Amino acid sequence: MEQNNLLTIDGKQYALAALSEPARQQLQMLQMSDQRLQELQRDLAITQTARNAYLQALKELLPQS
Repeated sequence: MEQNNLLTIDGKQYALAALSEPARQQLQMLQMSDQRLQELQRDLAITQTARNAYLQALKELLPQS
């Protein structure tokens, strides 16, 4: 069986063709959740980079003591 026809969870492999419809729906929701987490992590990295740039710009505008 080809690797992309298998689902591996906790070290056990399951044939995708053998999954019930409710299991397929849960797998789809899991995949969507993983995708959303990746998007949020990307957004967090972008926001942290912007915050650091704003902080640096602010420091440059503050009076020197």
